[in-house]
Parts: sequence; structure tokens; C-alpha cells
Amino acid sequence: MIRVLVADDSSFMRKVLSDLFTEAPDFEVVGTAANGKEAVTQVLKLKPDVVTMDVNMPVMDGLKAVEAIMTDCPTPIMMFSSLTKEDADETVKALSLGAVDFMCKAGGSISKIDSIAGEILEKCRNASKANVKKFGINNNILEKKQEAGNLKRINILEKKDYNLSGNNSSTATSAASRLRGLRPTAEPVSPVSAKLKSHSSAADRIAKRENPYLKMRAANSGRSGNKLVVLGTSTGGPKALQAVVPKLPADMPCGMVIVQHMPAGFTKSLAERLDYSSQVTVKEAEDNDPILPGYVYIAPGNYHLEITGSGPQRVISLNQKPPVGSHRPAVDPTFESVVQYGSDVVSVILTGMGCDGSAGMKKIKEAGGYVIAESKESCVVYGMPKAVVDAGIADEVLPVEQVADAIVNAVRK
Repeated sequence: MIRVLVADDSSFMRKVLSDLFTEAPDFEVVGTAANGKEAVTQVLKLKPDVVTMDVNMPVMDGLKAVEAIMTDCPTPIMMFSSLTKEDADETVKALSLGAVDFMCKAGGSISKIDSIAGEILEKCRNASKANVKKFGINNNILEKKQEAGNLKRINILEKKDYNLSGNNSSTATSAASRLRGLRPTAEPVSPVSAKLKSHSSAADRIAKRENPYLKMRAANSGRSGNKLVVLGTSTGGPKALQAVVPKLPADMPCGMVIVQHMPAGFTKSLAERLDYSSQVTVKEAEDNDPILPGYVYIAPGNYHLEITGSGPQRVISLNQKPPVGSHRPAVDPTFESVVQYGSDVVSVILTGMGCDGSAGMKKIKEAGGYVIAESKESCVVYGMPKAVVDAGIADEVLPVEQVADAIVNAVRK
């Protein structure tokens, strides 16, 4: 039996969720809590197998409760969130602190809860098996970096001694600004067709010979500047990414693309959180984004991400083709799109349920690319990396704390 604790300030939600679990043959409701403080007390007392945790609660909110539980009594936690920007931010932070997964509240009526009942039960079953005992809290890397005051983004173009004050000042200034971490005003992801109308073509934006970014890429041709890093992850990914992306150096000589299984509305919050704690620039990917050195792009929820173009003109292409294994974005479409770049590709697979990414990684390996997989010891769920390791295609199998160094070494080979 899976022993579950339900924490929600809504008596209606506590009743609905409790009834849902009680009716399932493999669950037992061992307790309920009306706020985060009660949840922490109940976890210490009852030692449940999984906790469902609302984000917004009085006395102590879900975020503080997650932090307390993961510090004092690490337990698999399933967050319940609304689709508001504030709740998305808090949910992503909770996942970064160790919550295993989350569900979006259907809201309102019992019928709407019933429509996602199967998904709730399945996610809680999976969460109850998660490896959280060895994960704990990461000493909050955000606060540490903020206190240190040493988050300094390096302008790669200036570091490479390129003249950014020549005749083509507007182009140079634009490139320099982007590599300082200054991004265009954020806009919500809209259908790809609309974006294609509102954006200039990739060729217009990145194919000009006078662009200093392209000069740098040409100078690095055949070396690390032509490399491309692609990473896939799912359950446990937000916390794992906090152990990887902030460790990447400011002068990362190539771009990186990340596919995290996550619905629309949450990937932007994930990108913003990682950007805040990192020396590289992290953004939610947009259609036609050129892949720049020192940039990390997060695939937006509800869109598959593929990479097109050649040499220094690699560009992100978003689409809404059917989900792959119920996921959109899925990892395999991204991985399969970069097979064309052969030995330039460094591919990484982190914690996650299932085997998404393994088929694409096999093709990357056959094309001469490099394969890094997270080891079982640090995975919250040893599924996606296990599929790669079992296939015998991993060049390195490492705990998540060593993955960033492995990426940098592979890029610079």
C-alpha cells in the first residue's frame, strides 16, 4: 500500500483527493493537513510514502513546507498548482528544492478533478518510488550566489578581442548586448505560424558576414565553437538542472538546448530561475532563435523543439506535431534533429521516468556524437538514463554533480 498525506487549505480539495486515493486499491490516506506547518508535523509523525502539497496555504505555504520536509525528513512530494505565473514560479522553486513532480489543478468541480484522476494516481505512484533520500537540499544555490555577488557574465566577443565598435555598430551592439545577458522583452509563446510572421527569417538575422558573432564562430570552426549541447530530462529534472546549468562557465563557447518534460506556463519560470542563478544566459526558446555561444535554451511547454541549419547558422524550430509518448516537448525529436551535426554534438540525459531520449541518443552515438548519462546514485528516477546505459551507448555515466564538468570537457575536446 502507498501511504499518502494530503495537504491543502481547501476542505473541498482535501475531501476530493482523499476520496480519490481511498477508492484506489493501492493507496491509503494516513492523514490530511490544512497548511504547510501541519504538513511538516504530520510527515515527521506519520512517515508517509508520498505527500500531495498545495502551493498556496496559510500559516506556512507549500514552498516552505517542501524545504522543511526535504531538510528534516526527505519524502516524495507531489505539488498541486494553478496556472498563474506566481504559482508557476513557486512550483518550479519547489521542484528545485526537491519536490518530485506536480499537477495543475483542474479547479472548480468534482467532474474536472475526475477528468485527471488517473493522471494524479499514476504520478503519485511514480513519485512514491522516487529516490529522495540521497538528494536532500542543495544549500540553496541561489542565495549563496546572490550573497557572493560574483555572478559576472562575460562578453565572449570582447574576450575574443573582436572589435565591437566598427562600422556595423548596430549589429555589434546587438550581439554584445545579447551576450551580456540582456534579452529582448519577453513575450508569451504563441502558435508557430504567428511567430513566423512576426519574426524576421533566420537567414536575415544571423547570416550577415559582418555579424561579429559569426566571425567568432568562423574562427572557432572545427573546434569548440562548432559544438552543440543537447540535454533531456523529466521527473526530478528541475532540481538536477540546478546542479548542472549554474556550474557552466560564463565563456561557454557554444550553445545548449534543454528539453524538460513540463507543460506550457512552467518552462518560462524554469528558464528564469536558472538564468538568475547562472553565468550563462538561460531563456525559454522561441521559434527562429539562433543558437548563440553562452546561451541555454529551454524548450517551451506544448512545443517540440528541433534544430535546423548548418555550421554557425543553427536555428531553433518549434512545432506542435503530435506528442511523443504523451510528451510535448519530447526529448527524442530534439535529439534526432541534431544527428546531422555528427561529432559536434554533446548529448546529456538526466533523471526521468521512461525511455524518452534513448532512441535519439543511439543515433547521435552512431553519428559520432558524445553521450553523457546521469548515474543511478543521484537520479530521482532512474528511467531515462537507465535506458541509455543499458543500451551500452554512454561514453560517461556520472552523478549529477559531475555532469557540468563533463559537458565542458567534452565541448572543449
